[in-house]
Amino acid sequence: MNHLPASPPPAAVAPAGRLGPTHALILLIAFLALGTVLFREGTPLGDIFALLGGCGAIGAATLAAAGGGRRLVAVLVEAAVRSAAGK
Repeated sequence: MNHLPASPPPAAVAPAGRLGPTHALILLIAFLALGTVLFREGTPLGDIFALLGGCGAIGAATLAAAGGGRRLVAVLVEAAVRSAAGK
């Protein structure tokens, strides 16, 4: 007989590519803080926007790669087709 208690069930893990509201808020605050600090230190606005845009693109690419990226590819293809059709 084993006198150890039964182990608890494993915690639910959010699927890859999904951010909860808390994660989104933390990310928003981090981006705003980084932009503010860079601006206060005298970095030109164009450089700040380029840096934050690059960070966002890397994050989006990482989430797309982790989540399979099917929906992202579908949205990009649809946008390209609409753009080519002039709509």
